[in-house]
Amino acid sequence: MSKAKKDFRVDSLRVQIYDSETSLALSTATIVQQHLQQILKQKQTATVLFATGNSQLKFLDALAKLNNIDWSRVICFHLDEYLGISDNHPSSFRYYLRKRIEKPVSPQKFHYIEGDTLQPLQECDRYSKLLTAQEIDLCMLGVGANGHLAFNEPAVADFNDAYKVKLVKLDAVNHQQQVNQGHFPNLESVPKYAFTVTIPTICASKKIICLAPGKGKVEVVKQLLEANITEKFPASILRKQPQANLFLDADAASLINSEQ
Repeated sequence: MSKAKKDFRVDSLRVQIYDSETSLALSTATIVQQHLQQILKQKQTATVLFATGNSQLKFLDALAKLNNIDWSRVICFHLDEYLGISDNHPSSFRYYLRKRIEKPVSPQKFHYIEGDTLQPLQECDRYSKLLTAQEIDLCMLGVGANGHLAFNEPAVADFNDAYKVKLVKLDAVNHQQQVNQGHFPNLESVPKYAFTVTIPTICASKKIICLAPGKGKVEVVKQLLEANITEKFPASILRKQPQANLFLDADAASLINSEQ
């Protein structure tokens, strides 16, 4: 496991900077492995809330290749899903996670948000009850170009949300990000609505790891760490979470205060 070249806190948030995305991914996978091993020494099952997106790719690949995790005792959830696309759609988050986690490691259970449901409000209720049934031991996160966590966009993010899962309308920045990252061929094909686990549910997780590698995250990371904590930039709430960790590579961290 590579050692972080910098390790500091901004408010309550622990920030670690690695030389490259590869070393970040390998180190994160090892940290997750050790964390799950520790949890499984203390109780029968561990619960993990997974993120998707390009920021998670190298990490998930590294995690799936590690030994010494008893995946038969790990229960998995995920943060979000588009409304109206099937689980075999290449841009479905269920498709993404089946390919990268469920099939390679065979966890005890992977509870998926059924994005193609005909009754989305009932699906919110169903998934909320599943999340309520146990505490989340580990939540993986990425952060969007507009500061979103999962699909908690600036227009709908609520730091005191009464819901655990809700249906939201995606904003224009998010639509463009999905196209830019190659998830959809054009803006017209991006779903207009999505399910998301809410901010308080994310923050209730016992450990949070947010990955934000790459030059494309430079401005996002700077705002996250140096601007105000506000629902207009939802990821800023991580600075109030002592159990949260932000992992960056040198590219993503290149604009933040060098005196940290």
